[in-house]
Amino acid sequence: MDGLERALEAVGPKLRALRRQRKITLADLSAATHISESTLSRLESGNRRPTLEQLLPLARAHGVTLDELVDAPPTGDPRLHLRPIRCHGGMTVLPLTRRPGGVQAYKFVISADARRKEADPQSHEGYEWIYVLNGRLRLVLGQHDLVLAPGEVAEFDTHVPHWFGAADPGSVEFLSLFGKQGERAHVRARPRAPGRP
Repeated sequence: MDGLERALEAVGPKLRALRRQRKITLADLSAATHISESTLSRLESGNRRPTLEQLLPLARAHGVTLDELVDAPPTGDPRLHLRPIRCHGGMTVLPLTRRPGGVQAYKFVISADARRKEADPQSHEGYEWIYVLNGRLRLVLGQHDLVLAPGEVAEFDTHVPHWFGAADPGSVEFLSLFGKQGERAHVRARPRAPGRP
């Protein structure tokens, strides 16, 4: 069994412990995450492997970071020890923040193999901003099928079914900022002081 298998096996008991610690029911968690009670029950019992689309809203609902949910608990060391999370389907996720609550930052790398996968849009609680670093990203968002080039940005409500993939034979890298439902990105620019370029 590899590290990913062991990490995913440990997610179920962590999810159950977090829910019991917060003293909430499966119905409460289902309402917060838009994941059915039966799916949540199967995830907690280990009878179903979690997907990234399920882990993101679950981490947010429980007030923990994604790598805390999938990896070992924090050691108290203030330095970030970023560990990539390899998902099935040729996607690697690198958490860039460890602060629970607020906006979470991730770097995604989708291998060229993922291009051959059929789009399978998913929806969940939250709001997401993405910025393409390298390669061309295919974004299926509701009725739209878009291709984003390096430097292009998209933002959307994650209740809208969405899916990411590589648009070309090469891999694609992008940054994702994931926030709570209703948050929106705001750019604030200060006016230039007189006489300054």
